[in-house]
Amino acid sequence: MELPEEEEPEEPDWLCPEPSGPWSHAAPARGSSATPGAQSGNGKTVPSGSTAHRVIVHTDLDCFYAQVEMIRNPELRDRPLGVQQKYLVVTCNYEARKLGIQKLMSVRDAKEKCPELVLVNGEDLTQYREMSYKVTELLEEFSPLVERLGFDENFVDITELVEKRLAQLQRDGCSKVSVSGHVYNNQTVNLHDVMHIRFVIGSQIAAEMREAMYNRLGLTGCAGVASNKLLSKLVSGTFKPNQQTVLLPESCQDLVGSLDHIRKVPGIGYKTTKRLELLGLSSVRDLQTFSPVILEKELGVSIAQHIQKLSYGEDDSPVASSGPPQSLSDEDSFKKCSSEVEVKKKMEELLANLLDRISKDGRKPHTIRLTIRKFSSTNKWFSRESRQCPIPSHVVQKFGTGTYDVVAPLVGILMKLFRKMIKVEMPFHLTLLSVCFSNLKALPSLAKGSIGFYLTRSSPPSSAGKLNNIFYAVENGRCSTRPSELLQFCTRRKN
Repeated sequence: MELPEEEEPEEPDWLCPEPSGPWSHAAPARGSSATPGAQSGNGKTVPSGSTAHRVIVHTDLDCFYAQVEMIRNPELRDRPLGVQQKYLVVTCNYEARKLGIQKLMSVRDAKEKCPELVLVNGEDLTQYREMSYKVTELLEEFSPLVERLGFDENFVDITELVEKRLAQLQRDGCSKVSVSGHVYNNQTVNLHDVMHIRFVIGSQIAAEMREAMYNRLGLTGCAGVASNKLLSKLVSGTFKPNQQTVLLPESCQDLVGSLDHIRKVPGIGYKTTKRLELLGLSSVRDLQTFSPVILEKELGVSIAQHIQKLSYGEDDSPVASSGPPQSLSDEDSFKKCSSEVEVKKKMEELLANLLDRISKDGRKPHTIRLTIRKFSSTNKWFSRESRQCPIPSHVVQKFGTGTYDVVAPLVGILMKLFRKMIKVEMPFHLTLLSVCFSNLKALPSLAKGSIGFYLTRSSPPSSAGKLNNIFYAVENGRCSTRPSELLQFCTRRKN
């Protein structure tokens, strides 16, 4: 994964094969509960709480930034290539990895290890962002349920498509299907187990996705097929690069148990990991067997129950269709920033890029967040701190009226947030600044029948004339505005 620009679901159903044949796939009625240690068709125990009726694909593009650069310049394909941001090689192609180059290696160390390394500047994320959305759009052709995770990863819920293909196989009377790619643990596929058949079909769909990404976009990537997002993400990296792996339900505990530390469990972050280590927990097994009562006391009921479920490979979270991005952010890392003048300058640079993107997006942000990273010799990557606040309405209105008009008030807001985190009268040493616009809202529709529609008509030009247009429309049933709303509107206009 490249560097990022980071409801209680109901209890899952279990799909138990009916004795009438290998293609039977009746599911228990909605709301029925699975018994702990349910038996699969081949007699092995499958942990309860899994969402085995779902088929989720996790895709992860190979060295994404480097691939985009090689597509732009094919001459780089067979050369060791690194993508540079500031003084770091944030990613590199596999030719460079063969020569000992690693992600997040300093440029100096990388050039010493591999003098022939070609470096391209990757600080402008536009090209990566655009390619990322092309990938998501392609995946949406297979399922509307596609959830983005950074630029280079996506979850796709293909359950519905799998069911359609399973039904087609039943109608055709065909019982021969073969898995695409690897099976985790080399587990034998049981074609008399309908759960296995679903995942085999899922592996075929994942292969089609990867083939489409290569043929149409020139990108290669890995894929994992499993019953939930957590497991599909874990299994997708089993074989790299440009390969895929399917996880059958009986191997779930083997996969989770193979993790050498709880920090490797997706969904358990850095801060939670540190708190768990203070409790003496380091392995997944430690977390599985730890007292729920003590864990709930230390972390709270919700978090404690959630991470213990994750330790068993249980994840009921749905694949949420991402749609347009819910936030837009940009960040800049550097060796040292230690004055307010420097901070303001970097804020202005970040805002210039963000305002251009907001203008193209068409929505207006209502919340702004500032993130900083203080220098730490012992904790280089995880010492971020953030503050956010609403953007005043009079500033929101200035978006789209000219960059300069909005930059000054936004810098003022950001500096207030900055001073909540940094005592500016004392020396400080920052290595990163990030600005994020969130709570993006579309402009009000000017559909016929709304007040805005009649106010924006070209004639008559006077305010009185515009109000007369509205009153006329209301009286003649052409405007959907209720009289009470109209009265409130007129009062606001008067004031």
